[in-house]
Amino acid sequence: MIQTLAFYLFATLVVVAGLLTVTARNPVHSVLWLIFAFFNAAGLMLLVGAEFIAMLLVIVYVGAVAVLFLFVVMMLDIDFAELRSGIARYFPFGIALVGVLAGETIFAIGAWKAGGVELANRIAPTPAEVPNIQALGTLIYTRYLYIFEGAGLVLLVALIGAIVLTHRARGGVRVQNIARQNQRTPKDAIRMTDPAVGEGVEL
Repeated sequence: MIQTLAFYLFATLVVVAGLLTVTARNPVHSVLWLIFAFFNAAGLMLLVGAEFIAMLLVIVYVGAVAVLFLFVVMMLDIDFAELRSGIARYFPFGIALVGVLAGETIFAIGAWKAGGVELANRIAPTPAEVPNIQALGTLIYTRYLYIFEGAGLVLLVALIGAIVLTHRARGGVRVQNIARQNQRTPKDAIRMTDPAVGEGVEL
């Protein structure tokens, strides 16, 4: 009974938060509603026993993606009125894209049901006493180890590329000289002056 009430509560809040995320006029409020939807989706994952996915929703999406997007929205001076002005022009393309995605989803569900294998045989057998995170970690670091390492290499290449693009050579930038800073003495860093009244300090 409690699980049913919790499911309907989390599901209702996820739907409401999703609608408010799309319909909110203020982009900051939209991101906050998105974070709220992530938390409730994590609650749904806990109800079905997928605590690893719930942890990913909170740590990755809430702690990184949504917060980063919130800071970007707050820091950048984006003209959202100008962005919304092109909605009517790209509306047919958006409808076509939605139709393609819906068709792919329907095709995938049909292919899943047309396999001729019972659902119980498609699920990987996992003992009840083994936690979800332990079973997933064992599978990733044994059967899918090379794929997991390949994904890590792709992310490493993207990280190095971002660093290279950020730290490109720029003109007129003062570079920090650590050796020169360490060689400074208090005599070089401090200048004692005794200005007269009303004369001020020379810079």
